[in-house]
Amino acid sequence: MDQAQRKRHALLDALQRDPYPLYARARRSPGLTFVPALDAWLVARDADIREVLLRPQDFSSAQALRPDVLPSPAALAVLAKGFAGRPTVVSTDGPAHRRHRAPLNSGLSAARTAALTPYIRRQADILAEAFADAVAERGQADLMAEYARVLPGTVIGRLLGLDPADVPAAVHGSYSAERLLFRPLPEEEQIAAAEDVLALQRLLDRYARDRRARPRDDLISTMVGALAPDAGLGPGPRDLTEDQRCELVANLQNLLIAGHLTTTALIGGTMLHLLRHPDQWRLLHTRPELIPAAVEEAARYDTAVQGFRRTTTRPLTLAGTELPAGATLFVAYGSANRDPARHQDPDTFDITRPHPRPRHLAFGHGPHGCPGSQLARVQLRGTLEAFVRRLPGLRPAEGHEPAMRPTLIHRSPERLLLTC
Repeated sequence: MDQAQRKRHALLDALQRDPYPLYARARRSPGLTFVPALDAWLVARDADIREVLLRPQDFSSAQALRPDVLPSPAALAVLAKGFAGRPTVVSTDGPAHRRHRAPLNSGLSAARTAALTPYIRRQADILAEAFADAVAERGQADLMAEYARVLPGTVIGRLLGLDPADVPAAVHGSYSAERLLFRPLPEEEQIAAAEDVLALQRLLDRYARDRRARPRDDLISTMVGALAPDAGLGPGPRDLTEDQRCELVANLQNLLIAGHLTTTALIGGTMLHLLRHPDQWRLLHTRPELIPAAVEEAARYDTAVQGFRRTTTRPLTLAGTELPAGATLFVAYGSANRDPARHQDPDTFDITRPHPRPRHLAFGHGPHGCPGSQLARVQLRGTLEAFVRRLPGLRPAEGHEPAMRPTLIHRSPERLLLTC
């Protein structure tokens, strides 16, 4: 890594750990602000962000998840043993996007979420009880490792149809994929992360091929049926083609990561800010009917998915800034959610805040709005219900100052040590 790369990575690290000062400056500045650390124009105002999100014909999602860090040749050689990447619901527009989105709308429908809600609440209560026992036994416990990374993995595993024994490996591989593409790592760590991603891809491919042969009532079967419809003649299903396998693995991997890393981040951020504001935590204990409002306020105040990239498809002007075709934008949902033009006193965390309509942008907006937003909300509500009931005296462990993970994709504490 040369000096210029090290400098860019240092700037990116500082920005990712606390992007809000930059957002505030960008909102006050005329036009758009170019951010070298992101190699993109920052779209920071709520109104401008909503305009971009509602004009996919002008602002393409094709590079929405462009890596912040290019893996080394050795890591890329490991990935080459797996499945060639294909566009997913996050990185497509128009008819292709609608094709990828359709099975998610079905699999994450209100009816499916409602059917899964009793299971989510049971799991949240079981895990909260285990967390309370750990705190009682050891004096403190890490919410991220012992709860926030467990519940969403369990839930997305059940929704997809994974064997519970395979869920830990799937969760581990997902975090490795995130680290490989969005964090500067030593080459040996890159290679290890690439091996984890390769193992995850092979696991998902095995499930896709099994569901082609033996469909079930799960989301993997729904996606196989939608993205790789069987047009074979004669008895029995036709095997998946290589291209179908690549597309399914890419989309299942994307769904797995979005389905649990985002919710893990939301749980961690929600608990962090509630406990940093003990008056708000006490209020929630005395008025549990505020739990849905607390979920919305936490999602607004410190948004888990801070934003995605968009690429201009033609020369155009946005917020007074002239942009050529092919310009990269970073559309900062986290900045929109702190925009005083929409949210009064936006830097204050207040679970009694009346939220305007349309609501915050924590789950996106327009064609790419998060299809799993209600599933995430159910998990957050179940978490708060369980912790308020079992651990009303919960507070940060003495001397522990949580550090935020250096990422704009799944913003959350690295660790969150709690005690009673």
